[in-house]
Order: sequence, then structure tokens, then C-alpha cells
Amino acid sequence: MQSQVRIRRWPWVAIALSLAVAFTLSMISPADSVQGDLVRIMYVHVPAAWLAYTAFFVTFVGSVAYLVTKNLRWDRIAAASAEIGVYFTGLALSLGMIWAKPTWGVWWTWDARLTFTFIMFFVYLGYLALRRTTDDPIARASRSSVLGILGAIQIPLVHFSVLWWRTLHQPPSLIRPDGPAIQDSLMLAALIVGVLAFTIVYVALMVKRIELIHLEEKRLAVEQSIRRPVAGEAVTAPELGAS
Repeated sequence: MQSQVRIRRWPWVAIALSLAVAFTLSMISPADSVQGDLVRIMYVHVPAAWLAYTAFFVTFVGSVAYLVTKNLRWDRIAAASAEIGVYFTGLALSLGMIWAKPTWGVWWTWDARLTFTFIMFFVYLGYLALRRTTDDPIARASRSSVLGILGAIQIPLVHFSVLWWRTLHQPPSLIRPDGPAIQDSLMLAALIVGVLAFTIVYVALMVKRIELIHLEEKRLAVEQSIRRPVAGEAVTAPELGAS
């Protein structure tokens, strides 16, 4: 199998180096004047949320591309990206709860952004569950592509919810009409590097997940090509009337 599928090792190196650089900057950046060292959660929470958006957008693109081209390669990309997106969404939600307790006084509140993110998390868990309802690759790709497209509607709802409704959650920190809200250059650099590092992690995980999908497909092809003995095949009917 390894001779037929190229196993790349550079993604693990890229993940280690990018996270090491991001961690170093997050540690040497100054503490916030109000939140103190608690603000360092931002350097993981914000990149995780960004990667959730990115991953689910790639799932949307892959789903549209599959329905247009009927090429299963796009379905593989959509599925791999959704899996990674669910992980990063769960990470963003978990860190947000840890951040909320000392700042808001509660672990969870049904704030607009939190609620929409929670819904988005379970919609894509449902997307992954839907893919397990059939072994037929064509049916699986067709069904999940529809949900992959519909689920992407939540991305702008989550992102702009802090602008469209009055919420406890702070507005965007980086992408704003009047520029980034962070004034300290080292804090801003640490956050941008964190976003870039997590983007590299996403690309590296996509490469490894697609490798795994190829290996799984080849394993299934080998299993289907081998004629397996049926239970009881060696049992023969007795010859009646034999002396």
C-alpha cells in the first residue's frame, strides 16, 4: 500500500515548527491591561475560530464542485475539511467557555455568536454522521454535498452575529472597517502569526487526511477483489442411494 500511495512526512514538521513559533510569540507578547495573562487564550481561540470558517468554506467549495463535476476527488476534499473543521470548532467553543468564566462570570450563555457556533458545530457533526449512513460512494457524496452547501449559510451568521445583534461577545479583532482593534504591535503580530500557524496546521492535516482516505479506498478495493470463502462452502450434500 505504501508503494502505491505517497506518504508525506513534511506536514508533521510544518505543524511542529509553525506551532512552536506561534507559541513563542504568544508567550513573549505583553499581558492585556484589563485581562492580564488571560488574554493569551486569544492566540489559540481566534485562530481556531478562523480555521473553522476556512474548513467549512472548503467543504462548501468541495460540495459544489462535486455536484458540478461528479468527481469524487472533490467529495474527499469536502469530507476531510469538514472533519478538521469540527475539531477546530470544538476547540474554539471549549476555549471560549474557559475564557468566558472569568470575564463574564459564567461558562456558557445563549449569546448570539455562541448559539450560532454551537448550532454550526452540531450541523457538521450531522454532516459526518450522514456520510456513515451508506457505503455507496456516489450516494454518500450526493447526499453530503447538499448538506455541505446548506451548512455554509451559518458561516456569515456566526461571524457577523456580533454586528447584527447586541451580544456579550466582543466584535472582530482583525477584520474591521477601521482596522484591527489591537493597538500593541507585538500582540497584533502574535495573533496574526497564530492565525498563519493554524492555517499551516490545517493544510498539513488536509494532506494527511486525504492520504488516509486514499489508503482506506485501496484497502477496500483489495478486500473486494479477494474472493473470500463462504461459511459452509466446504460442506457437500450426501450422496443418496450409495451402498
